[in-house]
Amino acid sequence: LLCLSLLSLSLSLSLSLSLSLSLSQPPTIMKQSLKDYIVDPRDNIIIECEAKGNPVPTFSWRRNGKFFNVGKDPRVTMRKRSGTLEISFRSGGRPEDYEGEYQCFASNIFGTALTNKILLRVSKSPLWPKEVLEPVVVGEGSPLVLACNPPPGLPPPLTFWMDSAMMPITQDKRVSMGLNGDLYFSNVLAKDSHTDYSCNARFLFTHTIQQKNPFTLKVQTKEPYNDTSSVNSTDPYGGRKVAETTPNFLSPTGTDSSRMVMRGEKLKLECIASGVPTPSIKWFKKGGDLNQKVKLDNFNKTLRIDSVSEEDAGEYMCMANNQIGSIRHSIYVQVKAAPYWLDQPSNLVLAPDENGRLVCRANGNPKPHIQWLVNGGPIDSTLPNPSRTVAGDTIMFRSVQIGSSAVYQCNASNDHGYLLANAFISILDMAPRMLGPKNQLIKVIENNRTFLDCPYFGSPLPELRWFKNGQGSGLDGGHYRVYINGTLEIKRARAEDQGTYTCVANNILGTEENQVRLEVKEPTRIVRAPEHQSAIRGTMARFDCRVKSDLTLPITVTWLKDDKPLSLGSRLKKDEDSLSIHNVHEGDEGTYTCTVKTEIDQDTASARLTVSDRPDSPMDLELSDAKERNIRLTWIHGDDHNSPVTLFVVQFEEDRWESGKWQNLSSYPGDVNTVILELSPFVNYQFRVIAVNSVGQSLPSLPSQRYQTSGAPPDAIPRGLKGWGTKKNNMEISWEPLLDTERNGPNLHYSVWWRRKDTGEEWSNVTTVGAKHIVHDTETYVPYEIKLRAVNDFGLGGESNIIIGYSGEDKPTAPPTDLRVSKIDSTKVNVHWTPVDPSTVLGEFKEYRVYYWREGSMVKGLRVNKEKKTKGFYSTVAQPTGILTDLQPYSHYRIYMVVANNRYEGPPSNHVEFRTKEGVPEAPKFFKIIQRSTDVIHLEWDKPLEPNGILIGYKLNYQTVNGSRVGLMQMQSFLPNVTTYTLHLPERAIRYKFYLAALTQVGAGEVYAEESPHFTNEGNGKCIAPYSKDQVDIATQGWFIGLMCAIALIILILLIVCFIKRSRGGKYPVREKKDLPLDAVDQKGEDGSFDYHSDEDNKPLQGSQNSLDGGVKESDDSLVDYGEGGDGQFNEDGSFIGQYTVKKDKDETEGNESSEATSPVNAIYSLA
Repeated sequence: LLCLSLLSLSLSLSLSLSLSLSLSQPPTIMKQSLKDYIVDPRDNIIIECEAKGNPVPTFSWRRNGKFFNVGKDPRVTMRKRSGTLEISFRSGGRPEDYEGEYQCFASNIFGTALTNKILLRVSKSPLWPKEVLEPVVVGEGSPLVLACNPPPGLPPPLTFWMDSAMMPITQDKRVSMGLNGDLYFSNVLAKDSHTDYSCNARFLFTHTIQQKNPFTLKVQTKEPYNDTSSVNSTDPYGGRKVAETTPNFLSPTGTDSSRMVMRGEKLKLECIASGVPTPSIKWFKKGGDLNQKVKLDNFNKTLRIDSVSEEDAGEYMCMANNQIGSIRHSIYVQVKAAPYWLDQPSNLVLAPDENGRLVCRANGNPKPHIQWLVNGGPIDSTLPNPSRTVAGDTIMFRSVQIGSSAVYQCNASNDHGYLLANAFISILDMAPRMLGPKNQLIKVIENNRTFLDCPYFGSPLPELRWFKNGQGSGLDGGHYRVYINGTLEIKRARAEDQGTYTCVANNILGTEENQVRLEVKEPTRIVRAPEHQSAIRGTMARFDCRVKSDLTLPITVTWLKDDKPLSLGSRLKKDEDSLSIHNVHEGDEGTYTCTVKTEIDQDTASARLTVSDRPDSPMDLELSDAKERNIRLTWIHGDDHNSPVTLFVVQFEEDRWESGKWQNLSSYPGDVNTVILELSPFVNYQFRVIAVNSVGQSLPSLPSQRYQTSGAPPDAIPRGLKGWGTKKNNMEISWEPLLDTERNGPNLHYSVWWRRKDTGEEWSNVTTVGAKHIVHDTETYVPYEIKLRAVNDFGLGGESNIIIGYSGEDKPTAPPTDLRVSKIDSTKVNVHWTPVDPSTVLGEFKEYRVYYWREGSMVKGLRVNKEKKTKGFYSTVAQPTGILTDLQPYSHYRIYMVVANNRYEGPPSNHVEFRTKEGVPEAPKFFKIIQRSTDVIHLEWDKPLEPNGILIGYKLNYQTVNGSRVGLMQMQSFLPNVTTYTLHLPERAIRYKFYLAALTQVGAGEVYAEESPHFTNEGNGKCIAPYSKDQVDIATQGWFIGLMCAIALIILILLIVCFIKRSRGGKYPVREKKDLPLDAVDQKGEDGSFDYHSDEDNKPLQGSQNSLDGGVKESDDSLVDYGEGGDGQFNEDGSFIGQYTVKKDKDETEGNESSEATSPVNAIYSLA
């Protein structure tokens, strides 16, 4: 909308300009200098006066109320087609000679326009008067004012105080500069004694600084003053006795004062008080609180209101108080106002006989006086005009006529200033004219407020109406609104608002129209905006920016980083919907903005990228508060790289046991930087710290200084003490050795004690440096009491608790007896036995272990795996029992049992045989669905690998399927020797799901489920069925047939080569006649396909072997001897087939009637 408004404004301005060039118009002032115009004397003086009108205005000037003849002064020139004066001093002259009041007049045949009266003054920056300043001597604690009194400049200078080093004088609650530039001391301290208090005046126009001679201040004290002594805020006098005084105002003086300020100007009220201690200042307003416009400056000494209005008038009170007393001062503020506009007169264009009025309303304090002028002269002194009536601040025009055009001036003035405004009345007679471009195309965004401009002109003022698509009545009201300037507003543009709009303007002199074509577009929106994210340094960051826009508007997607264009490259890549940043680093951090633009709208979205990394190493490790067993470690955090440190790991290294090896000591939360480290005796420590955040761990810090702890007896008791025999007549006592940091001193060794349990014998002991001791010549598996302690040169460590250990185990001597079974099922059986005497176990009882295996299956001809299996039973009852599970049904099993300790098994028990009952069979070995035509499905399967009983048949359930819908279940039963089934399809598109299970007397076994294959529709509508489930039928593809033929030919050739190599010289049967019909095995199947296998294909080939000389060894064996045929096939003469050699005579080949056998052989040999 802003863009459209600016475009409309620029068009209106340009069109208004072109119109004004062709229409008569009185002068209008366009540009003029300020009323109070201060100029720099070093520059030329330029007094501006620009005006427009038709005809082009002429310009004249008055100076100090008199005509100013520009042409007579060689230093003054007037710019062409302008009234601007330029006064040059290149050839001499003084700018001060041209000070005065100037006013410009712009005139043409229709009237005269005036500028404001411009008061021209030359900027002045006078020097400071020469003066000799006597030293200022004052007693400590007394108030003081150092007067500035800057020279009067134009405009007044800015003042400030500095010392001889050009450093500002420090100001505070006690010392500050007043509004008049003076330096105020509420009370003087001895330290204020200086010789260089200098006031400086800065003149803005000339950019110069004038410096006053410096003041010398001497402060007298009742006691000697030492400038090196410390001075604090509670006693600024350094212990010297200074009398306390009540507050007294330095500025303003007295109990009350008054201020007058002009409306819109800045108000500053000041209260500076003396006293010891230094008083504080508070402000109040009578009748109410200080409003939000009030600001307090200069340590509350100055009250400031930047833009005063009438409600700021009233009584303001400042109060100065210290611990001795308080004082008040009232300031009465009056707000006056120079005239300001309420209703400024505007230009008026009328047609003949029309009425109009000019209104000039202004306000001020006091109330302004309104004076009307016409063409620069008092309206009362002009010729009478019957169509004009003056009534105070309004001029009424009735039935105006051609020739009464003029420029009227309204002057509103009071004691504080004046306002001057020009407004012309122009009498024109003109038919409507369209000022905008013809047939303009405007594109807008859907649901946006839309403006269609139709700038026009005419006199009398034309009536304007809008139409859409050239039809219907005028558009106004409801969805539309027509403004007085001709603009049509569509409050919320919709797709149906698209079309051609016509604006028609007419008055009594004619009619004019123009068209605007409106296109409503979808808004451009970022539908997936980038999201704030944190990326680890070295990884990739990706910002999405998916856009939805009108397809007819081209879009441009740009990316900014921190509001600056982003340079794309190998690391930063932009695609259609995103920005990818590869191998991110810290420099990539920032706010990324995606901007999508079309010619009429845009959308933006931003997200921030934070790059995180492993933290920097901790720094400046320091040891303190050292004690015998602990020490304080302090460090400084490194940069966490946008991932807060969650953990600090303290590591140590000692140089006595494992020098150079760093070990973890302890860890601490990430928000600490000082910890107490618990230490071990007799260790020479140094420490380092590692910081950890979510990205990883930092590099270790630099090591700390070393700290060595003193020695002590061992604190730790060795862990993991146990005793266990490795042989039947020993016991090995072992433990975990102490850590190096647990030694606590040199010469660490261990004292081991043991004795038989419950015998009352004395303890035996030994001292060793190792971590085990073996006790020999023990009895088998007897308990011992064992204890241990560590010892070093500083003394004995703590004694361990007594533990019970055992000597070694031996093989159990007795087997379980009376092993028997009961409750035999198809897959489990109960096992019973008589337990052994515990004393025969010769060790810790572990379990009774059953060994069992499958001797065979009761299904004839089924081979089984006789692998032994075991199962343990832990039982100490008098009549133990257990259940042996996971047995194979309908099988012959054998079992026996042993007793076991931790190391050995005892002798076996008696063997027991049993047979499991019949169970349900496993699933069929395979289940195939073969479909070679569109109306028949062939099913094939094989018997289960584990029938688990006597098969009595098969059960086939099937139903139609169509997606999630299924038909009624149908069932077929088969005898055990039937493994095929053919199903005729009522429709070729029907699909079935089949469920096949084998049966025994016990019931149906595991179900094998398959689903009939899909059909594939191709080309001319033929339905080709696949041969395997869910696969495309490739058997009918040309490339597949060719490939299969090639493979078959290669296999045939290889078989013939193998056949000849093995049977060289053998005798082969041939058919009695060449033209015999095919054997039964060569006949076509029922579906028209060939079955290519024969019984002979499965018989082994035998033949003679090659001799050493490479020839063929003769053989008298016939093919019958080799299983190649039992029919005794002979030639017609009854003889066997002749022997074959590598090279055959033509006659021999031709004499053999079995060409089917000889031809391939000759062919292969010729290739060999």
